[in-house]
Amino acid sequence: MNIVLQQFLIEVPQAVAIWSALLVLSLSVLAVLVARPDRDRTPDDEPAPGSAAALAAAAAADLRRYADEVAVAATGAAQTARRRRSEWLAAQEEVDRAWQAYDEAETVARRFTGADAMPAPRTPRTPAEYALRERWLHQAAMAAHWRGELTARQLSDVFGHRDGWDPRRHPAEQEVALARAVRDGRLAGYRVAAERERSAWRAAELSAESARALSAEAYAAAQRLRVAPAPRQRAVPAPASAPATASTTATRWRPARVG
Repeated sequence: MNIVLQQFLIEVPQAVAIWSALLVLSLSVLAVLVARPDRDRTPDDEPAPGSAAALAAAAAADLRRYADEVAVAATGAAQTARRRRSEWLAAQEEVDRAWQAYDEAETVARRFTGADAMPAPRTPRTPAEYALRERWLHQAAMAAHWRGELTARQLSDVFGHRDGWDPRRHPAEQEVALARAVRDGRLAGYRVAAERERSAWRAAELSAESARALSAEAYAAAQRLRVAPAPRQRAVPAPASAPATASTTATRWRPARVG
């Protein structure tokens, strides 16, 4: 009985001490949890999706992107307009050269006006005479081709005796035919150059109009972007080492939910 009482008197204080220590520890942890500082959160400066600020920021981004794209398009259109204008000026110079060449050929062919009414000179109709006439025609056609007055196809027709080219005709008749062929070829070249010049002019006008329209649109987009409200910038939090000021948000202590 004494032994039991002695053990009880020894172990009970130990148990009480252990439970007291556990209780103190639990109360300390609870106090720390209850007294845990929870600073008021500053609202996020980034607008919530679907809010008016978010829609305004998205609209501003779209406007900026559109202004950039239109500016790039206007720059490209201006470059294209300058290139088209250069092509038109080159085509215009080509028309002038073609007209001058035709005018010279027309002047030469005009000297033979009325030559058809004159009889051809009488020469002996021998194989040697025909060979001489053919040689003259070939040499004259080759010279005209090297001067750029006859195309390769026309020269082929001369040597192939096609398209009215008859080597048996007198050289005087061949000279008239050759002058008229050169004139007709120069006239055809002038018409082709004139049509090319008209096409180049239309392309230059369309490019210039497109460049003007895109330039005006780019200016308008830049103006709209300039007057559009700037999106609110996100506030940068103060560094942790910065001293607290009067404007610092006061710490609010609120009990933490336990369990």
